[in-house]
Amino acid sequence: MADARTTISLDAMIMADPKVPADLDAWLSKNDQRIFEELNEFLRIPSVSARSDHDGETRRAAAWLHAKFAGIGFATETIPTAGHPVVLAEWRKAPAGAPTILVYGHYDVQPPEPLELWTSPAFGPQVRDGKLFARGSVDDKGQLWIHVKALEAQLAVRGTLPVNVVVIAEGEEEVGSEHLGAFVEQYAARLACDAVVISDSSMFAPGIPSILSSLRGLAYFEISVQGPSSDLHSGMYGGAVVNPAMALARILSTFHDRRGRIAIKGFYDKVTPFPAAVLRGMRRLPFSDARFRREVGVKALGGEAGKTTLEKLWTRPTLEVNGMLSGYTGEGAKTVLPATAMAKVSCRLVPDQRPEAIERLLKAHVRKVAPPGVRVTVQHLHGGRPWRADLSGRVFDAARRALSAAFGREPVVVGEGGSIPVVGDFERVLKAPVLLVGFGLPGENAHAPDEWISVDNVRRGMRAMAMLLDEYVA
Repeated sequence: MADARTTISLDAMIMADPKVPADLDAWLSKNDQRIFEELNEFLRIPSVSARSDHDGETRRAAAWLHAKFAGIGFATETIPTAGHPVVLAEWRKAPAGAPTILVYGHYDVQPPEPLELWTSPAFGPQVRDGKLFARGSVDDKGQLWIHVKALEAQLAVRGTLPVNVVVIAEGEEEVGSEHLGAFVEQYAARLACDAVVISDSSMFAPGIPSILSSLRGLAYFEISVQGPSSDLHSGMYGGAVVNPAMALARILSTFHDRRGRIAIKGFYDKVTPFPAAVLRGMRRLPFSDARFRREVGVKALGGEAGKTTLEKLWTRPTLEVNGMLSGYTGEGAKTVLPATAMAKVSCRLVPDQRPEAIERLLKAHVRKVAPPGVRVTVQHLHGGRPWRADLSGRVFDAARRALSAAFGREPVVVGEGGSIPVVGDFERVLKAPVLLVGFGLPGENAHAPDEWISVDNVRRGMRAMAMLLDEYVA
């Protein structure tokens, strides 16, 4: 029995939509409480892939997921990699000649810190105001769970699936999917499919289902500045010895010009503009800068001058400082001139930028602007290529029909500022179209304290993804 705080009342369930097949809707309604109790079990596992002290928990999450797939009749294997394991589940009993759908998700999560900013424990799921709060609830355990239960519903009420299904659940997405590209290459024959489906993104707004048309890529760096051989007394040495913290600040200040454009030579050379029709569609979406400011808690927005907010988020590259460390940061005063300084820096990329090219440009820029008296190194930690979809074809048409039925309105086409590194690998190796259809919402706090997913979106998402299989062969 789930904790009373995390049990979702059956009285709060969505009403059956007449466009949702009655057998699927009835099964999902009847099993609603169990579905969420099991999701809470999944969310309680602190599978933080970035930390070696959580490796055991990450393996436990893979084993838990393995058991769930095996329990609904999938041939399931947990395959080791040089990092965290991949859970590979297969159902290949569809009629001869039936197509194959590959579903991708990840069971690893971001670190939960700062813990003091969580209203409830990061790994103690709770429902408040129709939102399920927990680390991984939306990114990506909750969204992966939508697919698991959609598949279970089909098998439970019909005894079969209309298509063959392969599911990959990896444990390294939050650290760049370093080993998944090689995994896809190695197991390409087993992963061969007609379409890939991924739910690891957001809807445009509550009640507005969305199909994702683009993802920004990523190039992530660590910039280190070394000055004196050890921390020095700032009174005895300050003014004569170059301060690494100040040197780093000067370097970072050169990354943008006064109009918010990235000031690294050649940075925009490979940027391919989005089609005018796509940009017009973005401008028609019901988006409010004022509401966006309120959601994120700021009084003004920044970025590249002359671009709308959605263009900045979805179609333009960025360069952001993700973290900085130098000197004494404890309580009270300690007058030191620090020996080192470090910044974590990420670039979000758009077609047709490449992480390796951005690495060369950033390193050249840092060499040019670094002051004498310190030694500066730039390490490229990980990256992924940007992606843009051609939204014509069988899987996209099926998704439009399934989402319309489950949500009661036509889906919109949106972009996404984040990155899913494996999308490009799937297209390149498997030669299959990739459908990105997410069930998160703006303000869901993915990667931040109080991460949540809409309970209603989980319910409607399960119905939509169960219907997607039917619609694909309709």
